Amino acid sequence: MAEDAGAADLISGGRLQLGISRGSPEQVIDGWRHFGFSPADGETDADMGRRHTERLLEVLTGEGFAEPSPNPMFPNPPGLLRVEPYSAGLRERIWWGSGSNATAVWAAKLGMNLQSSTLKDDESGKPFHVQQAEQIELYRQAWKEAGHTHEPRVSVSRSIFALADERDWQYFGRDRNSSDQIGNIDAKTRAVFGKSYAGEPDELAKKLAEDQAIAAADTLLLTVPNQLGVEYNSHVIESILTHVAPLLGWR
Repeated sequence: MAEDAGAADLISGGRLQLGISRGSPEQVIDGWRHFGFSPADGETDADMGRRHTERLLEVLTGEGFAEPSPNPMFPNPPGLLRVEPYSAGLRERIWWGSGSNATAVWAAKLGMNLQSSTLKDDESGKPFHVQQAEQIELYRQAWKEAGHTHEPRVSVSRSIFALADERDWQYFGRDRNSSDQIGNIDAKTRAVFGKSYAGEPDELAKKLAEDQAIAAADTLLLTVPNQLGVEYNSHVIESILTHVAPLLGWR
């Protein structure tokens, strides 16, 4: 993964923004075992995923760690070897997808950017956007305490639909009255799912302006219904950029 990320970043001229996470609950039982992985004694699969992430971050620094072969196929530079290809700056463009306050703090301590989606652990019973804003505040506080020298980035995701034509009303008119949903993503975890936003541009801008997490983040990711095709999704994005973003001062 470090090799692929380094290659992609070099090819793209240092523009790769790599988001990683332990993922949502699996569709199969212990799927990681099929790829040769197994949690250590006393470790959960989530712990294992975070341990693997810490190792990835270590090798992305470009520091040598591997003893070179005395009989290499190609000449080696002196000293320990690093992962190649290496791309300077990539380490600061790794994002962690966090679903809880604790993992947001963990990501901050390790110097990863924060990616918070449309659901998180329900840790207080408050509205989703309030809990997510609190998660962001905890993340930024932990970042500051860790003493990192660069500024972190924080993104949140939202389902937003400007009702601009008949198709929009047909697909998403019912979401004008959307609300947060509570559910369980596994046997032990109660989660809050953020509402969708739908409405005419003025109405939509008013609702979005009240979202505390959007205000706290520096980046907004739009989740789009990809099953409806490229043409329609282009329309969805263009409608937000043209009719809603200017009302909120987004760029």
